[in-house]
Amino acid sequence: MNDRTCIVTRRAADPEALIRFVVGPDGSVVPDLKRNLPGRGCWVTADRTHIEKAAAKKLFSRAFKRDVSVPADLGGMVDALLARAALGALGLARKAGAVALGAAKVEATVRAGKALAVLHAQEAAEDGCRKIAQACRATAALGGPDTAVYKLFAEAELGLALGGTNVIHAALLAGDAGKAALKRMVALDRYRGGSPDKTATVAAVAHDDVAAEDTE
Repeated sequence: MNDRTCIVTRRAADPEALIRFVVGPDGSVVPDLKRNLPGRGCWVTADRTHIEKAAAKKLFSRAFKRDVSVPADLGGMVDALLARAALGALGLARKAGAVALGAAKVEATVRAGKALAVLHAQEAAEDGCRKIAQACRATAALGGPDTAVYKLFAEAELGLALGGTNVIHAALLAGDAGKAALKRMVALDRYRGGSPDKTATVAAVAHDDVAAEDTE
């Protein structure tokens, strides 16, 4: 897929760094996370700030060259969709044996260099997080992977996705299912203002003229 242009920043980026929107049959703006809905699409940098700015400045109507209806909480809607996708991917990773649960197992997995990422529940105690963080730093210092750490979900959400109770700490393991879940974590974290994916750096372009260049 070719690079697309954000209707807010007027900068081009890989589609992975953007969210596509289309107009539904009722004239409302619809997020197309899988980028496969029919019709003309426009693109917005994949974080909540830019999406809410596009809505506030009526940039969707400009991009689509028509009056469109923007949901009152479009930013929250996209957040919920990204979170659902991430939790679903976590569930699939768990079924594939690509998740380690519990502080001790997570720490051991990190120290063995087998963790793609660490997940803490929002209720996680500082002491438990600190011990795992120390393991991450020690592993990286010894030449192992620099393990990403996320704190995106409540314990109840993690438990529901991973089929357990009192799920406070988890680690994603290598493999296709683990990588797919990590991709969803990165997208949700970036949307909520976390560290951006280094591979999704936005490249500036010199096009400022017509909104037609924002559409397919």
